[in-house]
This record gives sequence, C-alpha cells and structure tokens, in this order.
Amino acid sequence: MHSILDYYRLQETDSFWLYWAKELLVALLIFAAFWLLAKFLRYFLTTWVPRFTSFTATDLDDRILLRITPPATLLVVSAGLYFAVKSLPLPEKIHIVASGVLFILTIAILTNIAYRSLDELLAWYAVRLAEKGSSGLDRQILPLVEKLATIFLVGTALIIILKHFNYDILSLVTALGIGSLAIGLAAKDTLANMISGFTLMIDRPFRLGDRIQLTGGQTGDVQDIGLRSTKIKTLDNQLLIIPNSDLCNNLLTNQAFPDLRAKGRINIGVAYGSDVDQVKQLLVTTALEAAEVLPEPPPEAFFTSFGDSALQMALFFWVEDYARLFPTTDRINSLLLNRFNEHGIGIPFPTRAVIMQKD
Repeated sequence: MHSILDYYRLQETDSFWLYWAKELLVALLIFAAFWLLAKFLRYFLTTWVPRFTSFTATDLDDRILLRITPPATLLVVSAGLYFAVKSLPLPEKIHIVASGVLFILTIAILTNIAYRSLDELLAWYAVRLAEKGSSGLDRQILPLVEKLATIFLVGTALIIILKHFNYDILSLVTALGIGSLAIGLAAKDTLANMISGFTLMIDRPFRLGDRIQLTGGQTGDVQDIGLRSTKIKTLDNQLLIIPNSDLCNNLLTNQAFPDLRAKGRINIGVAYGSDVDQVKQLLVTTALEAAEVLPEPPPEAFFTSFGDSALQMALFFWVEDYARLFPTTDRINSLLLNRFNEHGIGIPFPTRAVIMQKD
C-alpha cells in the first residue's frame, strides 16, 4: 500500500517539476529572444544608422546616437525580462511587485536616454559658442540649463512613477508651490539679481574682458558675470562687486563694443594771434607721429571756441585698442608740447589785467 502511494506522489512531483521546467524554458526563450533583439539593435545603431547620419552637416546626431545606444539596448533587455516574468505562473502579488520594479527600471532608462541626449546637445552647443568667440554665456548659462533640465527630468520621472502606483501627487505639487512662493517672497532681492543675471547673459550688453564705465564714473574690465553679481576690475586694480539688478537698471558705457577701437580727444588752448590753420595742421601731423594712432579714420583738429585767455582747439584721433588710449594721449601731449615750442606757438595760462584809475 505504501509503495503505491509513494509511486503516485513521485508522479505528482515529477509532473510539477516538469511543468515548471517548461515554463522556465519558455521564459528563458522569451528573454533570449529580446537579448538577441538588443544585440541586433546595438549592431544596427552602431553600423547602419551612422551611414545615414554621415550625410548631415554636423556630428551632433552621431554623438547623440553613440551616447544613447547602451541605454537603448538595455531598455530592450528590460522589456524582455518583463515579458519573461509575466509568462511565468507566479502569484499575483509577485507579478505586481515584479512589474512595478521593471516599470521603475524602464522609466529610469528613458530618463537616462533623455539626459544623455540633452547633455550631448549642450556640449555641442558650448563648442559652437567657443568657436564663435563667445565668452561668459557658455560658462554660465549652459551648466545652469543642464542642472535645471536634470531636475526637471528627475521630477517628471518621479511624478510618473508615483502616478503609476496611484499616489496622490496633487497635494505634493500644492505643497511645493506654496513652499516656492514662500521662498520667493523671502528671497525676492536674490531672485531679482538672478533674473537680472539671466538678462545680462542673454542680452549680453557686455562680455568677459570688456571695459565698461558705470554711471558713477567707475571704469573697469569685466572679470566675471555671475547669477547674483558681476565682478569688475577697476583700472587701479580694485574689484567691484555689483548686483546684477543695478547693472540692468542703470546706464553704462561699453568701451569694447562694437569693436576694440577707441576715440581719443585732447583739448588745448593756444594764444590769441596764432595762425589757426597752422595749429590745426600741426595737431594732425603730430598725432600721426604716435605709432598707436590709426591713419584710418584720420585724426581731425577743430577750432571749438574763443576762450577767456586762449583759442580753444580740439584734436580727435583713433587707437586700435581702448587699453592703449591713455598712454597714447600721453605720447601725443608730449609731442605737442615740443612741436609748439619749435614753432613758437604759445599755450597761455589765464591772465587778468587790473587797471587802476585815479579820480
């Protein structure tokens, strides 16, 4: 009697293991099929697709394709794992947990693909800006855009995952909105400077290295354009840190725009009785003796007004680089003093005649 029962139990056990062996074999075949499909996809993306992208004008598509190929193949493998697990006759709870884990994995892979594409796009654009001689914009805006895009992608992925598991995200979004409003009110000055920083970077009234003059009279070279403030190195080697909102709302002069050329002016008075035409000709020829003075546009001299003690003259000239304007002015002044002495042209100082009248 015992031998017959043992025989039936052995048959049931053998049938059980045979059933599971068949199910596991089917699951393995499904996974193997998707694994082969992933291999084919990798081969197709790395061998055939570049032949078509080689006809495009830029290498951006090739770089993006190279970056997204590994996660794309991993996405196919995860899909095969999902269908393989789904084909197994597991309890419903195990199916729910497995499908949830694989859903999270799929969203993570898709987020990674989007991040890699965006990162490659920003890197390609930064190289283009550098080739065009852009300064400041690629260093400041692009890293910030990448961080904001990363936060957006991660936040979107979390919202999709929470929504998939039937979590109420409305209360979370409301709480984040109220918190953002409170932070904005508390840091309104900082936010104003940050928004002004964005305006400076996009509108670009000045670039790194440009020499600007503020409404207060300070003149200096732009050292750094930050999100909150801009640093300017003055001519006496001091560093001015100015909030971006002040730069956006006030008038300033960019001496390096539209090019580095600068126009200099020298005001000088000559004695009454001097030959005005001779003085103007002497001013022009003396200016051209300075090596830094540009012949085009040529220097110009004008008789501007009758002064109390002298005839007021003005000399205008151009230099190649605004940084050489001050030493060039010094050079021309020294030459003019010598030339006026050689030609007997006086530079009078203010005099006043006092006539004593007797009663």
